[in-house]
Amino acid sequence: MKTLVLIPSRLSAQRLPGKPLIKIKGLSIISHVFKKAEEANIGEVIVAAEDQEIVDDVKQNGGQAILTKNDHKTGTDRIYEVFQKINSSDIDLIMNLQGDEPLMNIEDIRNLNKKMIESPSKLGTLASKIQDRTILENPNVVKVLTKENLNQMNFPEAENFMRNISQEKENIYHHLGIYSYNKDTLEKFVSLNQSTNEIKNKLEQLRALDNNIKINVAFAKFAPIGVDTEEDLEAVKKIMGNKS
Repeated sequence: MKTLVLIPSRLSAQRLPGKPLIKIKGLSIISHVFKKAEEANIGEVIVAAEDQEIVDDVKQNGGQAILTKNDHKTGTDRIYEVFQKINSSDIDLIMNLQGDEPLMNIEDIRNLNKKMIESPSKLGTLASKIQDRTILENPNVVKVLTKENLNQMNFPEAENFMRNISQEKENIYHHLGIYSYNKDTLEKFVSLNQSTNEIKNKLEQLRALDNNIKINVAFAKFAPIGVDTEEDLEAVKKIMGNKS
């Protein structure tokens, strides 16, 4: 099976405007992510960019990027435009990576891709163990409830995604916003209207569950910090600065 990796990116983030082009160790965040995705070596990597500046930066750093329309409601809509623009007839799986996570673990990306290839799943994602209560109680950290306990070997179905926990359960995990779709499921997903549940919770994946599209969850060893705020940026800089 052939996988295509797409990374949606835009400059107009509300909490940290211009973040894709913020440099860490001399390289933009989006180019760090592109290089991580290439390092995973699961398929061709393309950035789906709302802004020409992002396209230019990625290309200047040896990557591939395609300019998209600027009126997409979600990152999934953005990657689908790129998927339609390229010669995609031989693509089986489309992986959607977050453009603001330069610390993503390539083994986790490979694991999700492997699970999708080996299973009949039509849509898969990643989740890791919740390490402390502050993460559990933080509404900015999305949680996933799986139908059975998650481990490195299985690929259980997601029962729900949430920001706030009303009742603690054993099989609640830290959701990572990385998805792998088969081609038909991606096409179906973007054709659906945003669900009330999705809009209320600001969680795009609820559109799938609300329309009876099952999501399977693969185990991630590591939960990377996404760069959403100045505090996140400083934390990521510190970690990356300490890496050899």
